[in-house]
Amino acid sequence: MKKIIALLMVLAMVLAVVACGSKTEKPAEETKTDDKPATVDPESIPDTMTSADGKYEIAFVTDVGQLKDKSFNQGTWEGCKLYAAANNLSYKYYQPANADKATDDDRYDAMKAAADGGAKVIVCAGFMQGNALAKAAADFPQVNFIFIDGWPLEGLNNVAGIAYQEEQAGYLAGYAVVMEGYTKLGFCGGGGGTNPACCRYGYGFVQGANAAAVEKGINIDVKYSWQYGASFSASPELQTMAAGWYESGTEIIFACGGSMFSSIAAAAAENDAKVVGVDVDQSPESDTVVTSAMKGLSASVQWAIAKQYEGKWEEIGGKGTSLGAANDAVGLPTETWSLKNWSVADYEKLFAAMKNGTLVIDANYPTDNVFTLSNATVEVI
Repeated sequence: MKKIIALLMVLAMVLAVVACGSKTEKPAEETKTDDKPATVDPESIPDTMTSADGKYEIAFVTDVGQLKDKSFNQGTWEGCKLYAAANNLSYKYYQPANADKATDDDRYDAMKAAADGGAKVIVCAGFMQGNALAKAAADFPQVNFIFIDGWPLEGLNNVAGIAYQEEQAGYLAGYAVVMEGYTKLGFCGGGGGTNPACCRYGYGFVQGANAAAVEKGINIDVKYSWQYGASFSASPELQTMAAGWYESGTEIIFACGGSMFSSIAAAAAENDAKVVGVDVDQSPESDTVVTSAMKGLSASVQWAIAKQYEGKWEEIGGKGTSLGAANDAVGLPTETWSLKNWSVADYEKLFAAMKNGTLVIDANYPTDNVFTLSNATVEVI
């Protein structure tokens, strides 16, 4: 059977120039595919279109935050647009009412609007979609749903859960910045500490930072917070907190949560400090970005939508697929990072160990935010 690594070859480019459910099984090697996704710039594809028949086959229901958040929503939406444009299909996005205060009913209404609007496949982004998605999938059995950062829903074969091994991406970023020379780190996560994807990112980040500190024979400090990140939104309060960290000695903060990035990057710019981006390569958004912990949102969305149109939905429907280093679905952007003291060759060696299973990263993050690490002192804010 065809292979997912080459379909995720966009990551060979995106990871080279490269918010956040329950546990899911890793995809078997035989579920991979050799089909290559479109390589056009997704920004060249309009966000809105008018179909001739008024129907829109590929629909996207956003997570909280803005569509163009330069992170989770945008990366997922780009996958929808790229597949639709490459295959001459109609597409449309739907944002639940009430913005960051959206309820399950708001999310359901957006899914219903997509289904009533002719969607054959609906991509739903974010773990908060779960309850609404369970209802919508039952009410619209003729529609297939792709649950990004999600999990399989019992008895619903028209739902495909796609999750990522964010702890691996976080580990790579934490390891990289400590090897670069940073010793005063910060992590500011979205979802209020209840978003599994962001929790995995954060736990991986401190594990990687600690491992690099062990290798260098040093001790490091990490400030760690879920404050002001429940909605993944930028805010004056978040910027003030980040600025306070920088002013007290923090050198770099992992901004893990959608539009939160803009507040943290602004604080970094004011204090001549640095940022680690998340989900996609965020270096084009700010000179403060040293590197980004990424997952293959666009590529995996294209891969999953293709299952609908290739008549292979049963390969992912009713199941959970977890993508990580073994699928080239996480990584750092080696062509755009500003690291000077840690080489691409060293990164590739570490990534290879992760990919072949020699290096295993713990994904079972502590729900009480208590970290026991040999060379890293974590201060939970």
